[in-house]
Amino acid sequence: MLLSINSNRVGLVKLVVGNTSAGYYKELENCDTYIDLRYIPELSCIRRDPVGIEIGAAVTISKAICALREGAIVYKKIAAHMEKIGTKFVQNTGSIGGNLVMAQREHFPSDIATILLGAGAFVNIRSGTAYETVSLEEFLERPHLDSKSVLSSVKIPLWVDRKLLFETYRAAPRAHGNALAYVNAAFLAELSSCGSSGGAVLNKCLLAFGAYGKKHAIRAREVEKLLTGRVLTARVLYEAINLVKATVVPEEGTGSEAYRSSVAVGFLFEFLSPLADATIGISRCTLSSKDAEENYEEGGHVKCPRMLSSSRQVFQLHIDYRPVGEPIVTSGAALQASGEAVYADDIPSPENCLHGSFVYSTKPLARVRGIQVNPKSQSNWISGLINYKDIPKGGKNVGSMTIFGSEPLFADDFTQCAGDRLAFLVAGTQKEADVASRLAIVNYDLENLEAPILTVEDAVARSSFFQVPPFLYPKEVGDFSKGMAEADHQIFSAEVKIDSQYYFYMESQTALAVPDEDNCMVVYSSSQCPEYVHATIAQCIGVPEHNVRVITRRVGGGFGGKAIKSMPVATACALAAHVLRQPVRIYVNRKTDMIMAGGRHPMKITYSVGFKSTGKITALKLDILVDAGIYTDISPVIPSNFMAVLRKYDWGALSFDIKVCKTNTVSRSAMRGPGEVQGSYVAEAIIENIASTLSVNADCVRKINLHTHDSLMLFHPDSSGEVPEYTLSLIWEKLAQSSEYSQRREMVSEFNKCNVWKKRGLSCVPIVHELIVRPAPGRVSILRDGSIVVEVGGIELGQGLWTKVKQMTAFALGLIKCDALEVDLLEKVRIIQADTLSLIQGGFTAGSTTSESSCEAVRLCCEILVERLRPLKEKLKTEMGSVQWEMLIQQVTVWKFVDVVL
Repeated sequence: MLLSINSNRVGLVKLVVGNTSAGYYKELENCDTYIDLRYIPELSCIRRDPVGIEIGAAVTISKAICALREGAIVYKKIAAHMEKIGTKFVQNTGSIGGNLVMAQREHFPSDIATILLGAGAFVNIRSGTAYETVSLEEFLERPHLDSKSVLSSVKIPLWVDRKLLFETYRAAPRAHGNALAYVNAAFLAELSSCGSSGGAVLNKCLLAFGAYGKKHAIRAREVEKLLTGRVLTARVLYEAINLVKATVVPEEGTGSEAYRSSVAVGFLFEFLSPLADATIGISRCTLSSKDAEENYEEGGHVKCPRMLSSSRQVFQLHIDYRPVGEPIVTSGAALQASGEAVYADDIPSPENCLHGSFVYSTKPLARVRGIQVNPKSQSNWISGLINYKDIPKGGKNVGSMTIFGSEPLFADDFTQCAGDRLAFLVAGTQKEADVASRLAIVNYDLENLEAPILTVEDAVARSSFFQVPPFLYPKEVGDFSKGMAEADHQIFSAEVKIDSQYYFYMESQTALAVPDEDNCMVVYSSSQCPEYVHATIAQCIGVPEHNVRVITRRVGGGFGGKAIKSMPVATACALAAHVLRQPVRIYVNRKTDMIMAGGRHPMKITYSVGFKSTGKITALKLDILVDAGIYTDISPVIPSNFMAVLRKYDWGALSFDIKVCKTNTVSRSAMRGPGEVQGSYVAEAIIENIASTLSVNADCVRKINLHTHDSLMLFHPDSSGEVPEYTLSLIWEKLAQSSEYSQRREMVSEFNKCNVWKKRGLSCVPIVHELIVRPAPGRVSILRDGSIVVEVGGIELGQGLWTKVKQMTAFALGLIKCDALEVDLLEKVRIIQADTLSLIQGGFTAGSTTSESSCEAVRLCCEILVERLRPLKEKLKTEMGSVQWEMLIQQVTVWKFVDVVL
């Protein structure tokens, strides 16, 4: 077939089994032909023979795992490692051969390539009618397979030596699932005993390392040569480790180079160190011993007896408030678990719906001379290229708004950061729009421009700052110089650097805009603040706000990223729909979102601190540089939030200088505790530094520096409250007692004394968070059959807002005291989607208090309804003795009809 296709010049051809590579390597071009290899018998079978197992290239990873589980222990360990690779979907769909070809052609950091390399595997290649068998090592080093060749199978030898040791390793952000390894390894050794010394001799060894920043997995040949035939002693092990350091060297530009190399060294040390200990017999280490067979567990680790563990969750409920606080099934849980819950991207596309994708700047500071569609993208895909020039008369180039200012929807003729939105490309499908936007050619002009400001140090040098309103700038406390003079010890100019962080919500940014009659626009947005999306769209397209309607049913995770950053996504869709008079939708692909989202604010903090020999802090000075990016967003609140979490400790005297830096990077935005996370981290870094300097337990330093109410009054007079309200020190003691913290610390200490390489840790860290309760709207409607519809301004993000609101509604309406009401009433409540024309002033769903604010709004609504219903209920009870909820509501309907007739 391949020969036929090549002779007919079909075009771009791709061989696939599950095509899972498309999820990692996004295709910029559509292939002309896809050839499905799943149903070719020669590529889909598994053969066993006395010398090994041969797995067809089209065999899925999950089938290979099942086959290898039934073999020798080496095979079982390979299977156990494979189970850690990818999700179940990838294992069930992706193939062994596809993974190896990705490792060779695309330099994919493959675990499978590394562990098979360590097991001495071979691959079979078919070119036309010719077959060729080569080692996996040679295959990985070869040029790409040509268009006439195909990988047909992989052969894993059967290792039957009785003195054999084999292990696989991987270090990754997560032990299982779709987390690529920072480094992986597989080691195999054939051993024998040295008669004179009783030590272990390595007759043969295979040492494979991969995913550490090279193009493909490698065999550490020099290390193998060093070890082969030698008695393994501490000195030989030391030589091997040094050689591994020189061999496993990531390419320049690889992240965490030193970490990857050190982990590789650690893997080899863990593998060989038991053999270098003459007190441990070889039989205790090898796979062939009876003990190893009996004690082997999946994954290649020795079975250890598990300690009994217990847990307890106590709910203290008050019957007077039922069902508030009861542990009930989350509202909508069944819909979400079954996949029936409708998110913004699940809404069926209207007729003639178009799809959009952003063209963004790749330069931090440049003039934009023009944007051209790449000839490689088919021109018939593209329906429009929307930029700032397409904003209608009366509209504004605005993509988001906060109380601190606005951010433009599109850069004009001048882009100020990489990731700046330049245009919105509209095509027939989302894939076509994504491909065309990636291939778009932007003509930049860098002539006579200053160098961009890319770091906070650059911003300081050029005095590029955002102003912080005085009411948001914290106040200093005490005399820093005096506090430092009183200190027994000082630490000067210590630095803490905190990088940014991406949101990683499960649902990416998405929106759907549908033009409606009379110059109106309906927008479905995945947003934490539909009210602000509504206002931004109206300003951008130049229509009154009553012509715009924004609807949000639920959001698939936000963490602050669906607040300000959701506004330009919905606004771009609305503008394109307004200009083209067709529905337009977008689902922002993850790569684009990561570039444009901004995320958490990076910071550089320099501090000087003075403290007594007891650990009591007498003075602290902070110089804080906040990287806000190019636009203000919510950055002016960061200083206040940062300093607010420092109130958990008494710093003696507190001095600081906070600068919010304007840089030519994407604007940073709110992210789960903006400023507070950084502040808490810095506070604990200071505490740990002091504890390290004094060689004492950090918990002792924490405890001695907890505020008293008097010191809290000095630092935070506006929020200290009354003496009984300050409970941090009390909670600290109570938690330490209830968790048996001291006893656990002693157990950890004893464990660490008895274990050279494996260590445990235990820590107790206080956290404070300032709760800001904002007003929230709510509406409760009782329908004729007694069912209840509730609408609130808060958005269900997965935090359980709907569940709490349902419980509050059932409780508050239950105060009418109808018969057998409480449980039944909860089932009658339905929370409906947020609609900015139905319920206005919804505000932000943020700050961890929107659920409670929404519940209070609903409670007040229900209170009014109960007052209206109570006279009728009392009348019916007098007449009938018993009043059911449905009967009461039906009688209301009858009374209304009588009033209308009369």
